[in-house]
Amino acid sequence: MSRVPGWLGRLGAGLTQMSRRLEQRRAEAQREGDDEGPPSPPDHVPPLAEPASPEHAGAADQTYVVPTRPDPAQAVPWGMRVAAEAGWRLLVLAGTVWVLTRIISAVQLVVLAFVAALLITALLQPSVAWLRRHGVPRGPATALTAIFGFVVMGLIGWFVTWQVMENIDNLSDQVQDGIDELRNWLLNSPFHVTDKQINEIAKNLREAVGANTDQITSAGLEGVTVVVEALTGILLAAFSTLFLLYDGKRIWQWTLKLVPAAARPGVAGAGPRAWRTLTAYVRGTVIVALIDAIFIGLGIYFLDVPMAVPLAVFIFLFAFIPLVGAVVSGALAVVVALVTQGMFAAVMTLAVVLVVQQIEGHILQPFILGRAVRVHPLAVVLSVAAGGLVAGIGGAVVAVPLVAVTNTVVGYLRAHSRETAVRQAPKPPGATATTDASPAAEPPPGPAATEPPSGTGPA
Repeated sequence: MSRVPGWLGRLGAGLTQMSRRLEQRRAEAQREGDDEGPPSPPDHVPPLAEPASPEHAGAADQTYVVPTRPDPAQAVPWGMRVAAEAGWRLLVLAGTVWVLTRIISAVQLVVLAFVAALLITALLQPSVAWLRRHGVPRGPATALTAIFGFVVMGLIGWFVTWQVMENIDNLSDQVQDGIDELRNWLLNSPFHVTDKQINEIAKNLREAVGANTDQITSAGLEGVTVVVEALTGILLAAFSTLFLLYDGKRIWQWTLKLVPAAARPGVAGAGPRAWRTLTAYVRGTVIVALIDAIFIGLGIYFLDVPMAVPLAVFIFLFAFIPLVGAVVSGALAVVVALVTQGMFAAVMTLAVVLVVQQIEGHILQPFILGRAVRVHPLAVVLSVAAGGLVAGIGGAVVAVPLVAVTNTVVGYLRAHSRETAVRQAPKPPGATATTDASPAAEPPPGPAATEPPSGTGPA
C-alpha cells in the first residue's frame, strides 16, 4: 500500500506535463493562422445546411454558406456578346436610315429640286468663275450665266416639242404603214402566223384598252398633278440655282458652322473635294451625252428615220441615267425605225446605237470622267435601282453622282483621320516628325483647303 501514492503522483505529473504541451501547440497553431490571414474558401461550396431540429438544440450552432454566382456578362460567350453589340448598333443605324427615308419621301419634291439645282450649278459655275476672273462683278456674272443657261434649256425643250408636233401626223401615217408591213411580213414569215391570229391579237388589244378606260382617264387626271408638281420643282430648282451661283461660298461657310468643332477640319477639307468630283461628273456626263446624241442622231438621220433630231435630244437627256437611259433611248430609236422604215432600218439603227455605246463605255467615259468619279458597274446598277425605287426617275438620275461624291468624301475622311492619328501619336525623344507614307493619304486641310474652290459655287 505504500507504493500506490507514489505511482499516482507520477501519473498525475505526466498528465500535467502532457496538457501543458497540448496548450503550447494550440497556441503556436493559432499564431501561425493569424500570420497567414483568413482561410480561403473551398473550391466546392457545400449546399445550405438544414436548420437544427429541436432535439439538437443543444448542439453546436450550424454554419450557413451562401453560394457565390458569376457575373452575367462573364457567363455569356464572347462571340454572342460581340454579335449583340453589333446587332443593336445596326438596329439604330437602320432606324435612322428609315426615318431619313420617310422625311425625304415627305419632302421629295424639295429634295429633288435642290439636287437638280446642285447639278445645274456644277455645270454653270465655271462660267461664273470665268466672268469673275475677267473683271465682271458677281451679280452681273451670275445673272448672265443663269439667263444664258435657262434660255438654252428652254430652247431645247421648245425645239423638241415643236419637232414632235410638226411630225406627229406624218409619224402616225408612217406607223400605220409600218404596222401593215409588219403584218404582211408575219403572214409570209416561217413562223406560220395566220391572218386570224393577227386579228385576234388586235381585238384583244382593243378590248384591253376599252376595259382600262377608267384607269387611263385617272392616269390623265394624275398627269395634270404631275405637271403642276413638275412646274413647282422647276421654279424651286431655278431659284436655288441662282442663290447657289451668287452666294455659294457663304452658304458653305454657314454650313460648316453647323458641324461640331472637332469634325470641322475634316469636313472643311472634304467639301471642296466633293464639289470637284460632282463638277467633273456633270461636265463629263454632258460631254458624253452630247457625243452620243450627235453620232446616233446622224446615224438615224442618214437612215431616213423620222424625227431624228427629237430622238437625238431624247438620247441626250436619257444619257444622264447611267446604263438604263442608254438602253431605253436606244430601244426607242430602234422601235421608231422598225415601225416607220422596216426591219432593215431597225437592224442598222441597232448597230449604230451599239457601236456608239461601246465607244462611249470603253473610250469616252474613262478618258473624260477619269478615275476621280469612276464607280464600279455593280455599284452603278444597284444605286440606279435603289434611286429609282425611292424617288423614280429623279432618284435614278442623282444616284450615281451621290455614290461618286460619297466615295470621295469617305476616302478623304479616312486619310484625314489617319494623318491626325499620326500627328497626335507620342514621339520618342530625339525623333523627327513623320507623316503618313501611304500614297492614298492627302495632306491635312490647311487654310487653303478650308476655302471653296475659285468661283462662287457652294464649295
